[in-house]
Amino acid sequence: MAALLAGCASMAPPHQRPPLPVPDAWGQAAPEEGVAAAAVGWNDYFVDPQLRALIGQALQSNRDLRLAALRIEEARAAYRIQRAGLYPTVGVSADGSRARVPGDLNLSGRTAIASQYQVGLGASAWELDFWGRVASLRDAALETFLASEAAHRAVALGLITQVAQTYLAIRELDERIALAGQTLGSRSESLRIFRRRVEVGATSRLDLIQVEVLWEQARTLVAQLEQERAAQGHALELLLGAQPQLAPAATRPGDTDVLKELSPGLPSDLLENRPDIIAAEHQLKAASANIGAARAAFFPRVALTGALGTASASLGGLFESGSLAWSFAPSLSLPIFDGGARRASLDLAEVRREQSVAQYEKTIQSAFRDVLDALAARRWLAEQVSVLTHMQAAQTERARLAKLRYDNGAAAFLEVLDAQREQLTVEQQLVQARRALLAAGVSLYAALGGGTKAPEGGAPAVSSHP
Repeated sequence: MAALLAGCASMAPPHQRPPLPVPDAWGQAAPEEGVAAAAVGWNDYFVDPQLRALIGQALQSNRDLRLAALRIEEARAAYRIQRAGLYPTVGVSADGSRARVPGDLNLSGRTAIASQYQVGLGASAWELDFWGRVASLRDAALETFLASEAAHRAVALGLITQVAQTYLAIRELDERIALAGQTLGSRSESLRIFRRRVEVGATSRLDLIQVEVLWEQARTLVAQLEQERAAQGHALELLLGAQPQLAPAATRPGDTDVLKELSPGLPSDLLENRPDIIAAEHQLKAASANIGAARAAFFPRVALTGALGTASASLGGLFESGSLAWSFAPSLSLPIFDGGARRASLDLAEVRREQSVAQYEKTIQSAFRDVLDALAARRWLAEQVSVLTHMQAAQTERARLAKLRYDNGAAAFLEVLDAQREQLTVEQQLVQARRALLAAGVSLYAALGGGTKAPEGGAPAVSSHP
């Protein structure tokens, strides 16, 4: 029987990856050198020790990641239920009965009291999986489990990315607040000086009002940045599942101090590295297995019910010689008319497989775009940082010269006003561009699948073998 069952072939269509729905190369946007993202764990990619500590805390306490881990356990249990269908359910039963039979119902014409006792070991309605229906259901449950495991890694990677992006946003706002605070202090001193000049008649009230406008603008900017900083802090708290402990940054992080240079490899590498693509492929395999189960439903179902034990009219005779009892009841069933239910079930399974194919291809295309967007962002944001760095130096010198010209009576204060306003704007833009460049590096790491071959850091570990 075991050999017969081992030879049962599945009716599920063989799995074949659909053709790659994207080009075979990234084009000119890809850097020539760098390490593969899949070979770099997040704790190696992110150099900042405070950021690594926050990511580790999030992987331990984040509720979304915990839900993803519980979904794995749910899928694992569902797989074990389906796998159990391949084996007979064996149980022990014991029963006894006593009955009084009236004389007119008895051949002897006398009232009789009959007893029966039975103890046995039996299997009930064990389906012989000749057509692979039960095995296909088991395979579908297994692929669903593996998809949930890949989805868990995708959630972990997304969480790492969110924590890193939020942390960088907070550091950007801290730097911008510091710059705005310095500007506010400088303009407060200028306001004090101009008020004194107006009092002694050394300057016009118009110049004082212009200085007050600059001062109020700086105050408004500080308030806006503080509000954004508070919102980002709340977002980080939600990601961590606890109150974040952020120490002041000692220095401004540079690109090379925070992230490593990554090589995107080939688009086909995404099939092995991106957890969302891996999950979509497992869902596609599960859909194919369900087709096998739907096809097998068109063939007869053979089930066995049997029992082996001992029976006796008296309790004491259960284990005496000659009390052996057995029963064997095979059954075969094949619906002749079901109103088209089996045909509809097969059609449903095939449509769902086509949906899985479309979802798989869409996931690959989205991943391809994510990588291209991140590569383009790193390239052009680096150019913007370079331009803004030179522009900041120029605006600082312009503001200095404008102030010098005004002090010597060679220019109106409006020139100083414009120079200082544009200097502050460029300083803020430069900080934003630096943060955006770092964020593009984080996005590239996530787009390439990151080091997610297995859960890292504090991520809950799960086994690939349920």
